[in-house]
Amino acid sequence: MNQRSMRIKYVAVSAMLCALGVILLGVGAAVEVLDLSTAVLASLLCIYAVIEIRGIYPWLIWLGTSILALLLLPLKTPALFYALFAGFYPILKEKLERLPRIPGYLLKLLVFHLSLGGIVLVLKFFLPEALESYGMTWMPWVLYGLCLLCFVIYDIALTRLITLYLLRFRRYFRIR
Repeated sequence: MNQRSMRIKYVAVSAMLCALGVILLGVGAAVEVLDLSTAVLASLLCIYAVIEIRGIYPWLIWLGTSILALLLLPLKTPALFYALFAGFYPILKEKLERLPRIPGYLLKLLVFHLSLGGIVLVLKFFLPEALESYGMTWMPWVLYGLCLLCFVIYDIALTRLITLYLLRFRRYFRIR
């Protein structure tokens, strides 16, 4: 296949992944208790793009899904979690895991803390009712600890899911 047809295929797959991501985030907006879960599920689409498409396409999928979800969804928290952490973290994870182990972990924690701070600030200034529903007004340190624990579990789960995809499922879903 020539370069032009591969680029056309990558753009088409990227558009479908973006649309599927918005649909998943829409499910999270419709069923409010699934807002974090659907943001994580939508992030798996970026992992697929990192593995199969590479280049700038995963970033464009994250950006397009984030913008469309923030504009279209009635409940903004799934889109916010996706835009400020879950969508871009798998793309960065691939880069950070190429570093030596300790600096890679430290940078992952830095990304998590910056993202969590950004999410809290956006919730505080733009969606204060959502901030109260997550318990951030009366137990912030407990919630921080739970978020940190969930991040560590999420990072380990992503690594295992990527390994599973590469070893078992890639031959079925490969683009080339």
